[in-house]
Amino acid sequence: MQSTPMYQWFEQIWWQTRRKPNVLLRLLARIYKKAMQYNQKKRFQTQVCPPIPMISVGNITVGGSGKTPFVVWLAGELKAQGLNPVLLSRGDGANNQKPHVVSDYSKAREVGDEAVLLYRLSGCPVIAGRDRLAGAAMAAEYGDVLILDDGFQYRQLHRACDIVLVPKEGVGNGCLLPAGPLREPVSALSRAHIIVRTGHGECKPLTKTKEWDWSATSTDVKDWNGVWDMPLSEQSEAGGAELVTAIARPRRVRNDLESLGFHVVEHHIFEDHHQYGKEDVAKLLKGNKTIVTTGKDAVKLLPLWDASKPLWVLEQKAFAEDKLTTDILRYIVE
Repeated sequence: MQSTPMYQWFEQIWWQTRRKPNVLLRLLARIYKKAMQYNQKKRFQTQVCPPIPMISVGNITVGGSGKTPFVVWLAGELKAQGLNPVLLSRGDGANNQKPHVVSDYSKAREVGDEAVLLYRLSGCPVIAGRDRLAGAAMAAEYGDVLILDDGFQYRQLHRACDIVLVPKEGVGNGCLLPAGPLREPVSALSRAHIIVRTGHGECKPLTKTKEWDWSATSTDVKDWNGVWDMPLSEQSEAGGAELVTAIARPRRVRNDLESLGFHVVEHHIFEDHHQYGKEDVAKLLKGNKTIVTTGKDAVKLLPLWDASKPLWVLEQKAFAEDKLTTDILRYIVE
């Protein structure tokens, strides 16, 4: 359970701004740009309209922009307005072409870790599958507004509202993949109806249009395995914990845990969307450890976890700038 050296190497290059990536990476970025532009044009030419209004939530950087907690927050805001949102996920982490409606019995390896997490946290119908055109066609059976998770580049589906999340740290070195973290050039933000800057602190605007503030703050650590019915901070004094993550930009999670007063004695870092196996879990359960993880990881670990052992998960609360919800609603409510 070691860090992935290649992954960390790319992360260091992407998020440093003082030095340009090497020539090979810049050359590969040019090739990527041509392929991306061709793909985007082809997708847009075959665009179809979903049966109900659709809000797309996406980004232009690779991972770490807070899409999952934002989608959960947005679903809650729409429900508070009397709407019945349906969530559509690609099902990353699963090999699932045909769309499926996520249920209490769905496993992360079958429908994707993010799909199971969205279902658990939002309380909304979730449709998961790589064929998102087919998934969108099913949406009207389950609600009256569709939220497409990770949809900015998925231009086959017409959206009533296009929301793009950009972390307040910015866009790293500003280069396209694989030289930088950008899926598309910053100029692509001109397609967005709403730009949301996620995270904490001040940031430099990327556009001349309104950029909304939104953040998710870790508030406590709770046991998702049901062994303890109280937060870890109440169950014992905040102390040493072993952190387990298989997400993009895991350092953020460690910072959150430490900000709550916990000392991270070891951080097991797996590659994003890693599918945990019995061997992984057996190593984690050795000894009397306090294991803390993210919700995205917990939905994959729980089916393999010892029922008598707690699995502590960071819980988050969202904070949005005033009238962000109002701005979103004006695109879908006549």
